[in-house]
Amino acid sequence: MAEGFFKSFLSKFRGEPIDWEELEETLIRADIGVSMTQKILESIKARSGFASADTVMQVTREEILKILPPPEPPIFPLPAKPKVVLLVGVNGTGKTTSSAKLAYWLKSQARTCLLVAADTFRAAAIEQLCRWGEKLGLEVIKSQYQADSAALCYDAWDSANRRNIEFLLCDTAGRLHTKSNLMQELSKVARTLGKHDSDAPHEKWIVLDATTGSNALVQAREFHQSIGLTGIILTKLDGSGKGGIAVAIQHELGLPTKFIGTGEKETDFAPFNRNDYIDRLLS
Repeated sequence: MAEGFFKSFLSKFRGEPIDWEELEETLIRADIGVSMTQKILESIKARSGFASADTVMQVTREEILKILPPPEPPIFPLPAKPKVVLLVGVNGTGKTTSSAKLAYWLKSQARTCLLVAADTFRAAAIEQLCRWGEKLGLEVIKSQYQADSAALCYDAWDSANRRNIEFLLCDTAGRLHTKSNLMQELSKVARTLGKHDSDAPHEKWIVLDATTGSNALVQAREFHQSIGLTGIILTKLDGSGKGGIAVAIQHELGLPTKFIGTGEKETDFAPFNRNDYIDRLLS
């Protein structure tokens, strides 16, 4: 996440009264959402005395900390069966790359996992995930182009279960949230996995591009209504001076950010840390 987004604003009002309209615009441009912006403004105005730049910073930090959940491990294994993570989202958000990075992170934590190239709509997606697998030493289960992705995930679960694999990561096809037929296909994948384990998929994470701002909130809302998301992976934070969309999604949808991506390398991926995130957002 690029730094300095709030610095130029705050420096203008050191020792001076706050321009409320400019502050509102600054917060909205940070992508934290209109409702969260209003909440912060109301809290600042409720403070007695002079609303300084330092007060703005303090109250904004406090209000965001109230919204973002406290730190905890982003994902746990199950005691006796594979934990299934369904990775969803629109095209171009970095979903396939994030799938590989997540598998690599799990491997670095001494966890076992299988990657499933369940984006059978694009031959390039299968090839991309397999290249990541070869590079990082990760096993990828795949099928033919245009094969039934639900059947592939079903078979992959069986393989993971027989081999006592802890995590099954299903990289599903990128799809527009406005295409009802594709959203129904995603629901089919979830239902098919449920035939093995009524609780599967245990996690349904949407991969979102931080640079798309409020559009990411729209995507999250539509996918959440369709399949019931449990979290998000926020990518391209290195290319955004804002990145506040994690706050807006948590505030409006109650969906926590699990991981963030900050670059192209497999190591440019880490569990979400709310304190580091706020420091960068308010720098």
